[in-house]
Amino acid sequence: MWLQKEIRLKARPRGFHLIDQEIRAALPELDSIRTGLLHLWLQHTSASLTVNENADPLVREDFEAFFRRAVPDDAPYFKHTYEGPDDMTAHIKSSLLGVQLSIPISAGRLAMGTWQGIYLGEHRVHASSRHLLATMQGE
Repeated sequence: MWLQKEIRLKARPRGFHLIDQEIRAALPELDSIRTGLLHLWLQHTSASLTVNENADPLVREDFEAFFRRAVPDDAPYFKHTYEGPDDMTAHIKSSLLGVQLSIPISAGRLAMGTWQGIYLGEHRVHASSRHLLATMQGE
């Protein structure tokens, strides 16, 4: 079986956000897959996807603190700032973390570890909703 769906994620403030529940809610077909793979592709250049700690929200706050320091908005050497001081920095953060994930499906669920969750890294101060292209294959 192959299935492809676009998932619209609600707009969020800058930071790292768990989106597992939104993805799961948009893909009820997951229940019918015994063995398979979910590929997620974020259709944006100023946000990212990654997998990390899902229990302690301080981890997501620390991620944001690290990236703000590593790629500061006010760096004087950035020229691509047409949409504001967070424009180029958002593109760099997106490239560092990436915009795609492949997650195994086992017995109708995402086969992630106990403490793993899917993060949307929102790198713009004022972002709109984001679009994910989800492609599932399996049996």
